[in-house]
Amino acid sequence: MLCARAWRGLSGPVRRTAALCPAWKRTQSYTTGGKLDLSGIYPPIATPFTAKEDVDYQKLEENLQKYAKIPFKGLVVQGSNGEYPYLTEVERVEVVRTVRRSLPADKLVMAGSGCESTRATVQLTEKMAAAGADAVLVVTPCFYKGKMDGRALIQHFTKVADSSPVPVVLYSVPANTGLELPLDAVLKLSQHPNILGLKDSGGDITRIGLIVHKTKTQDFQVLAGSAGFLMAAYCVGAVGGVCALANVLGRELCELERLCVSGRWEEARVLQQRLIEPNAAVTRKLGVPALKQAMEWFGYHGGACRSPLQPLTEAETQQLRRDFSSTGWL
Repeated sequence: MLCARAWRGLSGPVRRTAALCPAWKRTQSYTTGGKLDLSGIYPPIATPFTAKEDVDYQKLEENLQKYAKIPFKGLVVQGSNGEYPYLTEVERVEVVRTVRRSLPADKLVMAGSGCESTRATVQLTEKMAAAGADAVLVVTPCFYKGKMDGRALIQHFTKVADSSPVPVVLYSVPANTGLELPLDAVLKLSQHPNILGLKDSGGDITRIGLIVHKTKTQDFQVLAGSAGFLMAAYCVGAVGGVCALANVLGRELCELERLCVSGRWEEARVLQQRLIEPNAAVTRKLGVPALKQAMEWFGYHGGACRSPLQPLTEAETQQLRRDFSSTGWL
């Protein structure tokens, strides 16, 4: 028996078999257009490691128990902050399986399945779905970025979405990939029935607003890719955010979401301003090592990164502490 998703009127590979559609998926919410509702806040969770750089599944589960008590819409697993380029395929899938097993049924699991080739992305996407992902987050391939024009990227994402058992969310993160998913490509891909939306980490609010405006008839959902511009993104029509800082200040990010959605813009502005410095510290300034250090300060398991990422220097650690303490978080 087939389990129809948002595109239940379609035939072919965008339907799931019953074996891949467990009962917990029925608890998820849907938009008025019948698509999986992405609205809300997601931390792109970090991957804890042991002293030997093995994935520390016990510490991961302890983090998950704490995150389950915060009103997140779900978790992004194996995104940039999960150090996915440094994990094997087996590890990437097992981390997703662990998260789905540990997380309450009403929380979405969005799994990063992007690889450099279309073939590898298709295969990993199927494995992520089988491991329990509700949707996949697919980053732009970038090693041959000089050849990754709109034509190549449209073909890539279309083939992935055509074969994916779960909905696809596009992922544009130019700070890491060196390229931005072109606007024309986003607009074309928004018409695909198995592409739900876009996580945009570029921070260009005019671009986000234009994408929302140009895709409003497609039920296309845009997620801000950083806490630093979350309020601004809500102002122009974004439905939520995938924010590294939510690993540390999750309740505060959910409160900012609540204020924006309820139109309490003055209160939202005050909170947003307090989040800008710590957010910059754990993203563009000091990166994943800083995020993991801040997690330790706030009662989570962060720990060391997998090599070649290096721990913070003493000077960087002091700067990180200042960025959190100057705005009253430490």
